[in-house]
Amino acid sequence: MGRQPVLTMTTISKTFPGVRALDSVDFRLFPGEIHALMGENGAGKSTLIKVLTGVYTADSGVVALDGQQVSFTGPMQARAAGVSTVYQEVNLCPNLSVAENIFIGREPRILGAINWRELRRRARALLARLELDIDVTAALGTCSLAVQQMVAIARAIDIQARVLILDEPTSSLDSSEVAQLFRIMRQLQNEGIAILFVTHFLDQVYEVADRITVLRNGRLVGEYPTAELPQLALVEKMIGKELDALERLDEQPKRELAAVEASTPLLEAAELGRKGSVAPFSMTIHAGEVVGLAGLLGSGRTEVARLLFGADRPDHGRITMDGSPAAIRTPIAAIARDIAFCSENRRIEGLVGELSVRENIMLAMQAARGWTRPIPRRRQDELVRKYIDALSIRPADPEMPVRNLSGGNQQKVVLARWLITEPRLLILDEPTRGIDIGAKAEIQRLVVELSDGGMAVLFISAELEEVLRLSHKVAVMRDRRMVTQLANDDTLDADRVMATIASGASS
Repeated sequence: MGRQPVLTMTTISKTFPGVRALDSVDFRLFPGEIHALMGENGAGKSTLIKVLTGVYTADSGVVALDGQQVSFTGPMQARAAGVSTVYQEVNLCPNLSVAENIFIGREPRILGAINWRELRRRARALLARLELDIDVTAALGTCSLAVQQMVAIARAIDIQARVLILDEPTSSLDSSEVAQLFRIMRQLQNEGIAILFVTHFLDQVYEVADRITVLRNGRLVGEYPTAELPQLALVEKMIGKELDALERLDEQPKRELAAVEASTPLLEAAELGRKGSVAPFSMTIHAGEVVGLAGLLGSGRTEVARLLFGADRPDHGRITMDGSPAAIRTPIAAIARDIAFCSENRRIEGLVGELSVRENIMLAMQAARGWTRPIPRRRQDELVRKYIDALSIRPADPEMPVRNLSGGNQQKVVLARWLITEPRLLILDEPTRGIDIGAKAEIQRLVVELSDGGMAVLFISAELEEVLRLSHKVAVMRDRRMVTQLANDDTLDADRVMATIASGASS
């Protein structure tokens, strides 16, 4: 390249109990480049980042910044040296305001007291640079996941980083927000900032990255100029073999709606709604049917799921199951009706990081039985082993803390928890968000198998191709209302769904 790297990591190794997360990995990052770090879940990407920023201490190897060896004791020390990270799961303070989150620990002061007017002024100026119109006095927890992600990025940018690490920054952003982020990334690149970009979206890598480093099973596969590495070759290097799972799913004929609609609906929502959340909507879900829910970020998809699961209480309409009224006003009531819900926010709403894989998998079944009737340990071990094997959860150690698993394997743990209860209706909210292409294919294949076995599935995804691949019919959301429901026949494609979303009219 003719330049000296701003960052080098040489022969980095890191081992956790039972897992060699990194095995003599080399990595380098140059000023003014966007460098994609690629690999399946569990390949070692997040571990490498955490070793760099001092969250973990490497067992061996050397980290150098501008040619000088460094060893950070934590993210604060890394930030002080100019290495700033934005993680996939936003790790800010939801009870504080947007402005406070941006400048926490760096608040402007007068005579020792926080200068609130200056704090808010600086926050507005920084967000204006990102072309974001956000109330900086609002509590962060009241903002959408997308806005929270952009606030985290704004905070990282303001720290004057020489190295900016973006770990799945686009996983909660819609297409316009992604474009906005890429504009900022290119601006920072032109200013000489080195950007390490971690994502599972291949198209985004080829749109914005200059070079790609690939990890597999904790080892370095190679470093490549993006223009010289075709997408198919990248996928093969990531997984170590040709991946045709998604292509095989694409080759399946469109899923027949008539076959499942012949029966009495498993669940029927009639004019169900909640003021300030989602407008009244009606929909039916039959046994063995996959209903896709499509729409842009903030369109009301998650709100529909939460109403059906009783996580939010409707103030309008009713639900019937098997033709009889069903009062589903709490998650406990939904579980009693054999309804399961996998939230998109697995870290906060899905998992207990301090508990083991086994304990997380058993949570829903134990809750349904009641805590006064504990499930025998032998039975727990049998069930957990069955679903670890069925879903290929790796590492296959039921006693490992679930926080030590990769994002894709954590998602599988959440799925296992609900599948173990043998639900009749499975609600999946962004089940493949932020996971690698191999795990994505496994989950998509599982959805097909479950519906073929008679389970009803409500499938929510921002990826239209995924919705169309799996669904019998597609309900389209826009501006927190259900616009229409479309049979997934030979006439339905992504362009038609997008046109419906854009117009907000039935088609």
